[in-house]
Amino acid sequence: MRGALRPRLKPEHRGYRTVDGHVRLGSVIHGIGAEIEDEGGWIWSLVGVLDGTRGPAGAVDAVAGRHPEVPRERIAGALQDLWQAGFLEDAAAVPPPGLGIRDRERHRRGAELLRWIDLTPRAGPWELQERLRRSRVLLVGVGGTGGTAAQSLVAAGVGRLHLVDPDTVELSNLNRQQLYTERDVGRAKTDAAVARLREVNSDVTVTGERREVTGRDVLAGLLGTPCAYDLLVLTADRPPVLRRWANRACLAAGIPWTDGGYHGPVVSAGLHMPGSGACWECHRAGEVARRDLRLPPGADEEQASPRMDWNPANAVTAGLSGSLVAYAALTLLTGAPPVEPGFRFGMNLMLPGEELLDRFPRRADCPACGEPGPGRTGRGLRERAPEEPPASSAAPPEPA
Repeated sequence: MRGALRPRLKPEHRGYRTVDGHVRLGSVIHGIGAEIEDEGGWIWSLVGVLDGTRGPAGAVDAVAGRHPEVPRERIAGALQDLWQAGFLEDAAAVPPPGLGIRDRERHRRGAELLRWIDLTPRAGPWELQERLRRSRVLLVGVGGTGGTAAQSLVAAGVGRLHLVDPDTVELSNLNRQQLYTERDVGRAKTDAAVARLREVNSDVTVTGERREVTGRDVLAGLLGTPCAYDLLVLTADRPPVLRRWANRACLAAGIPWTDGGYHGPVVSAGLHMPGSGACWECHRAGEVARRDLRLPPGADEEQASPRMDWNPANAVTAGLSGSLVAYAALTLLTGAPPVEPGFRFGMNLMLPGEELLDRFPRRADCPACGEPGPGRTGRGLRERAPEEPPASSAAPPEPA
């Protein structure tokens, strides 16, 4: 811990003493809070002096003066532990030069939330907001899920957002695609979305192009060489092989990506990062292996889960899925909260409270990210046509 900093307990992590004298920090939210045994009460004294008015040595001196029986090394170690656990911030930190007064006023509440859920020691409380300001995001599919995700990302303060979608706004879109209004009917979605999002936050660079992704090469071209983006957000639902293309393109580019959508009352999002956990194809194979539709031999899976030309949805399912995608995107961009990618999460609106969390191990034989071997090159990409269909027709329907 640097001697120049002035450690203080994050306001959102304000502590209290339990009935048995333990110290609880980080609020009562599961995943953040911690309880510390405090024999003799010196931990509580340490928490009390961490108010940002003194440096680490001064804080140790103050506690040692009240509790001379406690070795100074132990007090200093506890202070370091609190810092490493993410409960403290530096009161002497100054905002990054890229964040002006206008930025800090606009994003103050968001930065405070990031500070609350961030458990990684940082140079200052504005570090993650500055990271968002510098981030570049490519979003493919500006429908119900994508429109909500785009609004959230722009409001959160990403630096640059580029939208790709081939469609125009139709009257039938308006029951769920809340980014658009009746005035936009007949207009290219990307044109309408860019105009609306610039009104949400004029400090974000928002661009768009009306284009259809017809192959992995198209997606790779959008990402650029070298890659021009920090994250891909995939919220388009056609063609069905699109997620496979995205997985390969992002593995090749070495960038994380998130996807999401709705399947009837089930809304979900996935987090994927090259080299961290299962890639999308590992996850897909895990779903196939686990699923038992109890179909007779030779039966078509469409009998159990038909793929329709339309996708039943309303503003609630589209909005929830878009918000989950935005959460995943912000987590991948900032690292707050700290999660290990390679999973899908969401909710089933038919059964409120039912957990929807799928995580599968990375597969050594994965044709996309598996270990190099015969017939594979680079990151494990096998020499085959990008349009190759899923490995098994027994796979569950891919999210919209």
